[in-house]
Amino acid sequence: MRAQSTVVFADLTGSTRVFEAMGNARATETVTRLIQWIGGVCEAHSGRVVKSLGDGVFAIFPDGPTATGAVLEMQRNHQKRLQVWPAPLRMALQIGVASGEVVEVDGDCYGDAVNLASRLSDLAGPGQIWATDSVVEQFREGTVRHRNLGPINIRGRNEVAVVHRIDWQEEITEFLTMPAQLAPTKAQDSSFGQIELAWLDVRSMFRATELPIHLGRVDDAQFVVNDPRVSRLHARIEVRQGSCVLVDVSTYGTWVRFHGSAGASGEIALRREECVLHGSGEIGLGAPLSDFSAPTIAFNTTGGNVLLSRRDAR
Repeated sequence: MRAQSTVVFADLTGSTRVFEAMGNARATETVTRLIQWIGGVCEAHSGRVVKSLGDGVFAIFPDGPTATGAVLEMQRNHQKRLQVWPAPLRMALQIGVASGEVVEVDGDCYGDAVNLASRLSDLAGPGQIWATDSVVEQFREGTVRHRNLGPINIRGRNEVAVVHRIDWQEEITEFLTMPAQLAPTKAQDSSFGQIELAWLDVRSMFRATELPIHLGRVDDAQFVVNDPRVSRLHARIEVRQGSCVLVDVSTYGTWVRFHGSAGASGEIALRREECVLHGSGEIGLGAPLSDFSAPTIAFNTTGGNVLLSRRDAR
């Protein structure tokens, strides 16, 4: 059966740390209860849980607004829960949402929207909701605040996906834009102004106007990391539609971990892929960040008032 639906993948981050802190039995009970709660929120918003995936939930909804209502409730209520939990036990939610044709076979669901939502949940940082254009264009103007992150290459897809970060915080921040402010042919204000990189005793600051730059092992790179696991030109940092984008061009891969507001962390693995850098965190070159010996770059992004046209951001 084929139908136009909206797909949600909601994943808990930091569960490995929780299992270490609580032990297998208690941690399993805690994760199971959270997964059941996530499923209940989906069903309360006209969604259907297709399956539970260890520490995550795969659900489908009739449309974008109902799916978005569910994930907003998830993030807001889960954040309140995390505020009273001990730091080692906090597991943040990272969520991907995509709309499109979904094919159902024997109770399971398939399609580009399924693959896309799954990958967005991996790429979103802890406490983030990432959604495609196909979801955002269903919103009535002014109902949901979001920020356009621009086109992002997704592994396994020939076409880039335009991705938005949905704001679930109750407070309104100056860095968020509404759809009417994102006219594709006009310049837009950038919330990204500069990025600071630090590795060992090396520290450099790059303004948006100085990008793109390369991270790598050779002197041709603007930020040099001398480690055999680092490719000659390992990764590129560029500005695209007002966002700071990290692009992996390496042999062994790049890992990213964001500093979540709830203190939770999770790694994003990039292999010839890219992700938007926001806030602060670490970039691992050639080895996972869970490897204590990995060459690790600390990054911190800050805002600015740089004007970028669509052509400039490429």
